[in-house]
Amino acid sequence: MKKGDGSLRKVEVCSYNEKWPLMFAEEVEKLKLIFENEIIYIHHIGSTSVQGLKAKPIIDIMPVVKDIDLIDKYNKEMQAIGYEPKGENGIPKRRYFQKGGNNRSHHVHIYQVGSYEIERHLAFRDYLRNHQDVKNSYGDLKEKLSQQFPNDIESYINGKASLVQDIEEKALDWYKKLEIIQ
Repeated sequence: MKKGDGSLRKVEVCSYNEKWPLMFAEEVEKLKLIFENEIIYIHHIGSTSVQGLKAKPIIDIMPVVKDIDLIDKYNKEMQAIGYEPKGENGIPKRRYFQKGGNNRSHHVHIYQVGSYEIERHLAFRDYLRNHQDVKNSYGDLKEKLSQQFPNDIESYINGKASLVQDIEEKALDWYKKLEIIQ
């Protein structure tokens, strides 16, 4: 819940849904129509991108673009397909959009090619995809926290912060080793 806005954002964590990759693919087509040649790649990130992981049912999408400074000119087109432009939203050189208000369905995190944030997101995702025990521990913690804090998104996020940081550090180390091998 955001302080002062009087609205509740329910924290829901559910079992993996086989429809999530399709929901991602459908949204990618809409984004390609809007951003056209600005996009270099579009990645499915976040928990819904990890098969078998318990997750909040929100599709996280990460387009990688040539020039982040050109993205704001597409805000009206994004609004037309249901997204709320949020600017950098706390992360420099990112453009963030959310769809669905307090019942979010999609988040779009746009970064310029070369951004460290791209590697961070991909390393985290791929580490979970390749480490079943870590994936299960993370999913179990998220489920427990969602039950403990069903109407308090900040406490939910804070409750998993330490584990997320630990996973991220291991994931980045693992990812860098993979890059050396390839």
